[in-house]
Amino acid sequence: MFSAFLSVLRKELLLAFRQKTDVVTVLFFFLIVSSLFPLAVGPELSTLKIIGPGVIWVGALLCSLLALHRVFESDFSDGSLEHLVLSGEPLSILVIAKIAAHWLVTGLPVVIVAPLIGLQFGLPSTSLILLVGTLLLGTPVLSLIGSIGAALTLGVRGGAALTSILILPFYVPVLIFGAGAVVADLQGLSIDGHISVLLASLCISVALAPLAIASAIKIALE
Repeated sequence: MFSAFLSVLRKELLLAFRQKTDVVTVLFFFLIVSSLFPLAVGPELSTLKIIGPGVIWVGALLCSLLALHRVFESDFSDGSLEHLVLSGEPLSILVIAKIAAHWLVTGLPVVIVAPLIGLQFGLPSTSLILLVGTLLLGTPVLSLIGSIGAALTLGVRGGAALTSILILPFYVPVLIFGAGAVVADLQGLSIDGHISVLLASLCISVALAPLAIASAIKIALE
């Protein structure tokens, strides 16, 4: 089972890095979106500090959406998805490998670059560390929830747009508590509640999302 997981993960990462333009596009999209807000709002540092975490989180959310349609669509088109279903390995484990690859390509670069973006919003070092921590907890949830939408819209015309409509409401709590933790820290408030919600969201998503995705894939292939 573990070797099957690693094989799928390795294959997905190799495919992603053969199409380096897609990876670079996601990263540059995040940089551009996050950098435009200070230009629009102005140089007032107190304002930038408050909006900075929200802007970075919205950028991370949009980057996750940008590549969601590729998680299962290409495998669905060329028949590889059927082979995964018929492989005899638990489909939920193979699905986790594909989601992990999606996060490594779209979520992890955002986490790495986020502190640099946070500096232009004037965030202090403690807030930058907290921002990275919340992104590490929250961006996998975005990939897991988004993959459910991607699986539900397999083979549907205009599936990418429909996926966004389906999953955006479920992204809102992660966005609120992820950005809210950093804002609360800036205001000297407790962040325990925010972190607890993010941890709970991650645990629930890891436990339930692969099962839901596996069921949706089987329905799409019937």
